Amino acid sequence: MTRVAAIDCGTNSIRLLVADADPSTGELVELDRRMEIVRLGQGVDRTGRLAPEALERTFAACRRYAEVIKEHGAQKLRFVATSASRDAENRDEFVRGVLEILGVEPEVISGDQEAEFSFTGATKELAGRDHLAKPYLVVDIGGGSTEFVVGDDHVRAARSVDIGCVRMTERHLVRDGVVTDPPTPDRIAAIRADIDAALDLAEQTVPLAGAATLVGLAGTVTTVAAIALGLDAYDSEAIHHSRISVEQVREITGRLLGSTHAERAAIGAMHPGRVDVITSGALILLALMERTGAREVVVSEHDILDGIGWSIA
Repeated sequence: MTRVAAIDCGTNSIRLLVADADPSTGELVELDRRMEIVRLGQGVDRTGRLAPEALERTFAACRRYAEVIKEHGAQKLRFVATSASRDAENRDEFVRGVLEILGVEPEVISGDQEAEFSFTGATKELAGRDHLAKPYLVVDIGGGSTEFVVGDDHVRAARSVDIGCVRMTERHLVRDGVVTDPPTPDRIAAIRADIDAALDLAEQTVPLAGAATLVGLAGTVTTVAAIALGLDAYDSEAIHHSRISVEQVREITGRLLGSTHAERAAIGAMHPGRVDVITSGALILLALMERTGAREVVVSEHDILDGIGWSIA
């Protein structure tokens, strides 16, 4: 067994997985999994640059993660960075900072690579489970981008498009630094128009309606699932592999669209870092389900982070 550490740094959050990996089987035994909201992608859609305060929040989290990795004695570390750092003009500053703190250079991966890691992490343990039919459509709703991947045992087609909960919120709901609460009908329509255009783009590569099972990943989907399950606090075991119907997603999205910041913050399972962006994320999930005709989404707590871990193993 090899002790590995995987870090996924996205637009909204940075996450760490430490696990024992069996190189011969690819088995991962999880030892530590954690997440911090650092909002690395703050303002990137508008400025094209990573903000100094966003970089410092991210570097502070990296320092804390370095201590965890050291405590567990991980032998190998892979650091993957996604949408925000792909888009930023000053990503070299980000790369240097991570290298200084963790001793590895972050891999600023392409959307296609991100999609493949997400698919592997989400589906590797689904084979034969609950008679879930293949092919799978895996959707990973991130902060800056959303990945769509269709496959069975392997990826058949993948596409990353520039819609995400942070990007849509900053583009359409923020005025003078304040999020519109609740969003007006014209702002909702603008978000839906962007989502529909992105789905059109994704469908040029990925047959979205051709999959038998929709698998949803990342914080938007797991938070919507937590609300649907009526959880008073976030419970990853209850959420993992839960099935949420399109009717539940539609009802929850409508409820979020009509709520204020304070009302969303009062939801027990809501992470404080998702309060202002969850509405845009829920709109992406609902639009996809309506586009594909999916009756439910199978929710996975295992995602790109696990895919990175598998790649090390």
